[in-house]
Amino acid sequence: MELVNELALFEKAPEEVTVTLQEFEDAGFGPKPVWKAFVAETNGLIVGFAVYYIRYSTWKGCRMYLEDLIVTEDYRGKGVGKLLFDRLITEAKELGFSGMVWQVLDWNEPAINFYKKYEASIEAGWLNASLSREQLFNY
Repeated sequence: MELVNELALFEKAPEEVTVTLQEFEDAGFGPKPVWKAFVAETNGLIVGFAVYYIRYSTWKGCRMYLEDLIVTEDYRGKGVGKLLFDRLITEAKELGFSGMVWQVLDWNEPAINFYKKYEASIEAGWLNASLSREQLFNY
């Protein structure tokens, strides 16, 4: 959760983190896990992780959806993100996914440049849409 909160602060949206540690753990390690992750650890300290889940596209089939790739600030630029991203690519190939998708903020130049090294396609024209828990129950 520390890394999740660090990412939210970096993305200028710390108030958006509403998941509890218990909910996070249950969703990943409970009886019906919905996400999987790889972690980067050094000297017993988790310095990064990549969380993904399976997304189904009616056009493309099963795809890996990279929810978050987080490397703590002190370890950025040291190859941790590359190790995690390379492991995700290996996982996607091993599981036979038709591809991998994710989002990146348009102002996050370091991340955009990182993904461009992989020759990733970065699309324009799509707008994010969502309903919060409150909106769901108020409908």
